[in-house]
Amino acid sequence: MGLFERFLTVWVGLGILAGVGLGLLAPDAFALIADLEFAHVNLVVAVMIWVMIYPMMIQIDWSSIKQVGQRPRGLFLTLVVNWLIKPFTMVALGVLFFDYIFAPWVDPQTASEYIAGMILLGVAPCTAMVFVWSQLVKGDANYTLVQVSVNDLIMVFAFAPIAAFLLGVTSLTVPWETLLLSTLLYVVLPLIAGVLTREVLLRRSPTAVATFVSALKPWSIVGLIATVVLLFGFQARTIVAQPLVIGMIAIPLILQSYGIFAVGWLGARWLKLPKDIAGPACLIGTSNFFELAVAVAISLFGLNSGAALATVVGVLVEVPVMLSLVWLVNRARI
Repeated sequence: MGLFERFLTVWVGLGILAGVGLGLLAPDAFALIADLEFAHVNLVVAVMIWVMIYPMMIQIDWSSIKQVGQRPRGLFLTLVVNWLIKPFTMVALGVLFFDYIFAPWVDPQTASEYIAGMILLGVAPCTAMVFVWSQLVKGDANYTLVQVSVNDLIMVFAFAPIAAFLLGVTSLTVPWETLLLSTLLYVVLPLIAGVLTREVLLRRSPTAVATFVSALKPWSIVGLIATVVLLFGFQARTIVAQPLVIGMIAIPLILQSYGIFAVGWLGARWLKLPKDIAGPACLIGTSNFFELAVAVAISLFGLNSGAALATVVGVLVEVPVMLSLVWLVNRARI
């Protein structure tokens, strides 16, 4: 692992502190960035997310999907957890906490936006960071590639319909045009760009993909940290003024993460998966494609919305929770 992966929590933490500090010191600058929109999509955030996602998409080998039939149980576990369990448990936890437990302290409209942000996190299974988590638990890299490839293929078709259905269930108006545009912008187009780039590179040399991704990796890191700075800068005043709200949102997100991991781990034991497949399978289900969730929340509800704040809290919770689960996987027997 490189310096970035080893100290991921530190870099994200510094990005959070920088974002909140800059958001308080220069609110007009962040307001100016927030106004740079097209069709409700913030252009600066979109560029940063593309910079972050693009190198990851190049690594996805779609030909690896042909290997699915050889060892289907790990993929079966990932798909069941990601698409049949996780989105619905996230809705249930969001409604439980914000429509009932926290209802005396949060107005109904704001509560519905928090739930919407959680839904978007729950419907977006992890893509970019999967490779990091898999490496940390000594997972089967090729099998992880298969899981990511199939998940991304399903996400192209399933993200918008499931998100729209669940948002509709929580009585929120779903702007289909914006949701479909966000899916196209943050899932379909990066995947197409990654596939085309990979094909061009492989024609040059079998090692060209690894070389090119290594060259882009620093920019991917810049994209991640810059995105974190921007997101926390946009929400700086809310975070400082309402620290209890951050805690309220974090509680169901943390419960969701550990709960989904437990479901995945029990499923892996039932299916008798080897540890190098079980570990990544459980972590893929637990982690979120927070880049997509944040982008869609901003597009649907605005930069200063409760939904955007909930997805940003997802970024805050994600790294320390996932590193704790990596620790558990590395010390567990299966």
